[in-house]
Amino acid sequence: MTRPLRLALSGASGRMGRALLDLLGEDAGVELVHAVVSPGSVHDGEPVPGAAAGSLRYAHDWTQAPPIDVVVDFSSPAALGPVLDHCLAQGTALVSGTTGLDAVLEARLDDAARRIAILRAANFSLGVAVLTRLLREAAAALPGWDLEIVEAHHGRKQDAPSGTALALGRAAAATRGTTLEAAAVYSREGRTGRRNEGSIGFAVVRGGDIVGEHTAMLIGQGERLELAHRATDRMIFARGALHAAHWLAGRAAGSWQLEDVIATPR
Repeated sequence: MTRPLRLALSGASGRMGRALLDLLGEDAGVELVHAVVSPGSVHDGEPVPGAAAGSLRYAHDWTQAPPIDVVVDFSSPAALGPVLDHCLAQGTALVSGTTGLDAVLEARLDDAARRIAILRAANFSLGVAVLTRLLREAAAALPGWDLEIVEAHHGRKQDAPSGTALALGRAAAATRGTTLEAAAVYSREGRTGRRNEGSIGFAVVRGGDIVGEHTAMLIGQGERLELAHRATDRMIFARGALHAAHWLAGRAAGSWQLEDVIATPR
């Protein structure tokens, strides 16, 4: 693409939205053409930081959106519906990190992927995408080894295990011909008895300002393989999402994954 990538940002005033705005100011290959916030937001109608004076203001809908190559969405389940409507109407690619979707919206996204390119991820770290691929290979190569997943995050995190830890577990379980629902063990206390063969154990650490750490331990007799990723800067997630947006623009319709991005050049 010789001209700049025309990008729209949904959830533009949130934490990830602000991080992406910072990155976009450093990327000459991208033109931010639309920035959407929630209706009633204090930012609605205000100038977007980093844009030329008065050239772009926050909006609360898609009615005045110009032509767009790709939408990057870090909003909410309620906001994702209108984003999807616009992308389908215009044939626009969609990168989304919004989580907590209900079954209806999940089904809509699956159906939409037959018509437009959609890439979704709970974690946009490129390193985590590589970790997931390596864990699939290791779990397949060492099918009889025990698997434990240990994750650590800051003390303010509300959920446990993390979405990334669960995604790693799902990837390994699928490789071994089972499901996370059937294999997962989320807690151990008291006299638990022997470890169930084929189970996937999870351990959780919370404290301080840990950005995110995930370790998959494959444990055999007399040896152990550890695959680990440690995040030290939250900007890695924004960088990964922007990298995915560059990659997805112009792709064929389908449900794409971050692992596709690391496996295939732009």
